[in-house]
Amino acid sequence: MARRVVVLAVLLAALIAAAIAELALGAIKVPPGEVIDILLGNGHGGPNQQIIEALRLPRTIEALVVGAALGVAGAILQGALANPLASPDVIGVTGGAGFGAILIIVLFPEKIALLPIGALLFGLLAAALVFVFAWTGRNRGSVAKVVLAGIAMLSLFTAGTTGLLAAYPDKAPSAIFFLAGGLSSSGWENLHTTWPYFAAGGLIVLFLIRPLDRLALGDDVAASLGSRPQFIRLCAAVAAALLAAASAAIAGLLGFLGLVVPHVVRMAGRTSSQTFVVPASALGGAALLAAGDTLARTVRAPIELPVGPFMVILGVPVFLYLLRKAI
Repeated sequence: MARRVVVLAVLLAALIAAAIAELALGAIKVPPGEVIDILLGNGHGGPNQQIIEALRLPRTIEALVVGAALGVAGAILQGALANPLASPDVIGVTGGAGFGAILIIVLFPEKIALLPIGALLFGLLAAALVFVFAWTGRNRGSVAKVVLAGIAMLSLFTAGTTGLLAAYPDKAPSAIFFLAGGLSSSGWENLHTTWPYFAAGGLIVLFLIRPLDRLALGDDVAASLGSRPQFIRLCAAVAAALLAAASAAIAGLLGFLGLVVPHVVRMAGRTSSQTFVVPASALGGAALLAAGDTLARTVRAPIELPVGPFMVILGVPVFLYLLRKAI
C-alpha cells in the first residue's frame, strides 16, 4: 500500500509539473510564477495573460483529458480482455477514427471544422461493428472473438484510409498531423463537442473498477461472486470506445498511450488491482501527453510538431527500463 501511495504521489507531481511547463513554455516563455498567479486569478492583464487563458490553457486541459482518457481506456481493456497488448486499437476505434478524419480532409476540405465529429462518429461505428460481431453467434463475448473482430475492423478502416490517401495524394500532407497525433490551440470548441463522451466513458469506468478486479480471478470465480464476465467485457469495451473515440476527435491517432501507460503503472505499483491501475493510468497518461505536447511546441518553436513521436520518445525508455527490471 505504501508503494502505491508513493507511485500515485510521484505521478501527481509529474502531472502538475508537466501542466505548468505546458503553460509556461513555447514560442513566448512565461515565468512559472506568473503562470500560477494567472491561474489563481491574480494576473495583471497584458499579452502573457491572454496567451495563457485563450491559447495555452484550453490546449493544456485537452492534453490532460485526452492523456487520462487513453490511459484509462488501455487499462480497462487490458484488464477486461486479460491481454497485455490490448489498447483502443483492439476494438477498432483508432482505425475508424482515422478513416472518419481523413474522409473529411480529402472529400470535404471546406468543412474541416467537422473533422472531430467525423473521427468521433467513425471511431464509435468501428467499435459498434466489433461489438456486433463479437457478441453474436457462438462463444459470444469471448476474448478471442473481441480481439479478432477488432483486428478485422482495424484492418478494414486502415485499408479505407490508405485508399483515400492514394486516391487523393495532393491532400495527404493535410492528413499527416492527424495521423501522427497532435493538439491544436483552437480554444474550447473541441472539448465542447466531446465532453459528453468523456463523461459517459468515465462514469462507466467508475462502476467497472470492482467488477474488473473480480474478473481477474477468472470467469468461473467472478460468476460465483455474482458478476457477469461477458457483460463486464462489453461495458469495458463501450467505455474504452467512448474515451478513445473522443480522444481521437481532439488529438488524432495516439495509440501508444493506451498500450504503454497501464504497463508502466502496474510494474511501478507491483499490482494489477484496477483500484490502483485506473487512477494511476489516468495520472500517468495525462502527464505523459502534456510533457510530449510541450516538447512538440518548443523543439522547433514557433513551428509545432505532431506530439505522437515525442510521446514515444518519452515513454519507451521508461517502459523498457521497467520491463528489464520486471523480467
